[in-house]
Amino acid sequence: MVSAISSSVPHPFDPLTSDEIESAIGIIKKAHGEVFFNVVSLHEPRKAEMTKWMVDPANIPRPPRVADIVVIAPGGKVYDGLVDLAASKITKWELLDGVQPIITMEELQLVEHICRKDPKVIEQCELSGISKEDMHKVYCDPWTIGFDERHGNQIRLQQALMYFRPNVDDCQYQYPLDFCPIYDAEKQEVIAIDIPKVRRPLSKVAPINYHPAAVEKVGGYRTDLKPINITQPEGVSFKVDGREVEWQNWKFHIGFNYREGIVLNDITYNDKGTVRPIFYRLSLAEMVVPYGNPEHPHQRKHAFDLGEYGAGYMTNSLALGCDCKGSIHYLDAQFPTRSGDIRTIKNAICIHEEDSGILFKHTDFRDDSVIVTRGRKLIIQQIFTAANYEYAIQWIFHQDGTIQPEIKLTGILNTYTMEPDEDTKGWGTQVYPGVNAHNHQHLFCLRIDANVDGPNNTVFVADAVPSDAPVGSPENYYGNAFYAKRTKLETTGKAVTDYDGATSRTWDICNTSKLHPYSKKPASYKLVSREVARLLPKEGSLVWKRAGFARHAVHVTKYRDDQLWPAGRHVPQTSGEPSLGLPEWIGDGSELVDDTDVVLWHTFGVTHIPAPEDFPVMPAEPITLLLRPRNFFANNPVLDVPPSYASTPSQVAASGAGVTDATDGVSRLAFATAAANGGAGSCCAADGTGAANGTNGVNGH
Repeated sequence: MVSAISSSVPHPFDPLTSDEIESAIGIIKKAHGEVFFNVVSLHEPRKAEMTKWMVDPANIPRPPRVADIVVIAPGGKVYDGLVDLAASKITKWELLDGVQPIITMEELQLVEHICRKDPKVIEQCELSGISKEDMHKVYCDPWTIGFDERHGNQIRLQQALMYFRPNVDDCQYQYPLDFCPIYDAEKQEVIAIDIPKVRRPLSKVAPINYHPAAVEKVGGYRTDLKPINITQPEGVSFKVDGREVEWQNWKFHIGFNYREGIVLNDITYNDKGTVRPIFYRLSLAEMVVPYGNPEHPHQRKHAFDLGEYGAGYMTNSLALGCDCKGSIHYLDAQFPTRSGDIRTIKNAICIHEEDSGILFKHTDFRDDSVIVTRGRKLIIQQIFTAANYEYAIQWIFHQDGTIQPEIKLTGILNTYTMEPDEDTKGWGTQVYPGVNAHNHQHLFCLRIDANVDGPNNTVFVADAVPSDAPVGSPENYYGNAFYAKRTKLETTGKAVTDYDGATSRTWDICNTSKLHPYSKKPASYKLVSREVARLLPKEGSLVWKRAGFARHAVHVTKYRDDQLWPAGRHVPQTSGEPSLGLPEWIGDGSELVDDTDVVLWHTFGVTHIPAPEDFPVMPAEPITLLLRPRNFFANNPVLDVPPSYASTPSQVAASGAGVTDATDGVSRLAFATAAANGGAGSCCAADGTGAANGTNGVNGH
């Protein structure tokens, strides 16, 4: 059963409470008057202090609660600050130059209203065939401007990607407009409009929509779907204490912030009574979505959705049976508004279990003795909407010690208008008449703060390669030898590595002081990631300079407090000169990262060449990777998970006496005819006895 226990004193990893946010805002207003609040978030405890407290919380002082502050003062002045909440004191207040902080939801929503009233925008709409009376049907997706050398980064800008909706329920992305206003947030006005050399008129094609009325109009929904119900009549198998979760030997803390969304801390596994640390902190730290059309101003379309807008700020309020199905536990999120009020996102995180299929199985072909054990997984999920796209972020915990980050991409393609059957030159695809969906990539950066059996870890790259010895040699006479070649990544420079599918490349995070008693190899967690698209914009391009983290699949750095953001702390309107974040931290590449406190940064993702099947809304596309224990456990760590069915050769010989049968009583044969014909191919009998057709009642289990 879930037990949700709230402590009056927040855990040091907990997000700021509403009261703490209000307190920090009050302290800032008292000292600095009316300002716009872009960030009021937890300033994470210093790791040295936190690790001492975690070892002995009863006797070591609790790390202080500190608020991380970013504000914009009148005149566009940007300040970074820190507030000690216990002392009600500002401990840092720094004026920044040439920096633009993250864009808030209120800023995004304002742009559309300004554009609809702007005379220059109205003029361009009229040229596109839209009357003044229809300006309420004009919409825009406000994006950061990326970087535009004409405007620099001293003024706070957004670019407005323009669309038209003939009807309020229509999908706007099938009616894109061909001009792009530039919006000044300080002045709250349009200061320029980028107009293409070749004008493209507004499409007049009939709409294609995905809402129920539209589907019913063209034939209706499928009628051959039967309900699938997920039930846990005895409750769930996880426990929640505040924001700490325990499940199947796992224990960890769930944090949440404006930028990364879900943050997992202090991840441990109880290995037969020994609590073993694995990761200090896991998060999705950044992402970039570069688009591949070279025409101006499309080169500016490369959104850093976390650094420029925030996965926390854009997160959805989740709903039972829709976003999350089954027995769900939810966690809310609190953020400041720009004016200093509190915005609560109900059900920002959902926690639930799912069946994960066969955990392990083996059948002895001699007598059909068999053991089959089914597994389950725990899912920690959030979903955020970045204008047109939805990203479902799942952190999946498995019983065998595996952690599986998975991202599901859905939502709607970013589109641009085109002439009927215009040549897209390969940079995009006509997904609907007059609708050009440009090629793009989704590149995510996973931040892995390692703690494998302790803080001192080393990363190796592992490649499956054939033996160096030639065929006919004494070492490899038949030529069939191959092995895993491990290369130590001992400096930050050597650790800059790329994926190699030809060698099934993986990366091992090792504790070289903890050797396995059998394999004699170090305890490790292996990063297995095969969906690793390389950054396609060329070296020296704008996005290449700004997204230094995406140039390679893996980087390794020595841990330092506040090195959290691989593209830099403040991302909007950075020029990439110099490249911020990982490139500056790595420097000349000489720093040692061998047997020390390390952070592994992994960039992975997909290259999306759009197709008509992606429109008007995309079926979800998953991207997944694994963090797997290797040489970590003595043997298979899930032997103690109760089997669904187990029979040994001696039990088979004794006509099934003593067979373990824990098949659920809910599963049923799909068709009565199968039962009448002996249940061929069935897994278990309808009555749960396991006596389906087969030798001694065990075949097919």
